[in-house]
Amino acid sequence: MSVEIAPQITVPTGTVQRPHRADARRNFDALLTAGRAAFAENGAEASLEDIARRAGVGIGTLYRNFPTRDALIETLYLDEIAALVRVGAESTTLEPWQALTSWLRRFVEYANTKKALIEGLNKESEVLKQCRVVLYGAGEPVLRRAQAAGAARSDTDITDVVHMVSGIAGVTYADDAQRERVLLMAIDGLRA
Repeated sequence: MSVEIAPQITVPTGTVQRPHRADARRNFDALLTAGRAAFAENGAEASLEDIARRAGVGIGTLYRNFPTRDALIETLYLDEIAALVRVGAESTTLEPWQALTSWLRRFVEYANTKKALIEGLNKESEVLKQCRVVLYGAGEPVLRRAQAAGAARSDTDITDVVHMVSGIAGVTYADDAQRERVLLMAIDGLRA
């Protein structure tokens, strides 16, 4: 099963379904927010008890929503992919260069959480394979639009850009300001 977010870009769905009741949705969303933070801080082995505590719910609520650690990790990963697709789709209202830089910034946020999440998923899983296709499909039109406007280098493609930004996101920095400076240098390197 999958969900279409932008025309011709479909994000796969996992085994976990978002609840229908408003209170259950709030708990679900709180668990995702807490899980994202815990996995970013502590890696794939973050404590599920800590995630439930951060979300302000009991461990039973976590397990009702996410019966296994892998179900939580997969849901978080798919949520990040969906956010990248949305940023790409929504960027059509921005100037081409601004759209590209917005997408790249969101990609860096994704890549920062991806490290912990990817450790918890089978790297050869069907979901991951589908997500790679979706990720490239979301970024490619943003890059092409910037290239067509003469704002971005024409001698690059989305694979080059994703590798560059993944490399930036994969390095440990002294602080967020240093990461931002390095990202800006890389983005400047994409200018036509």
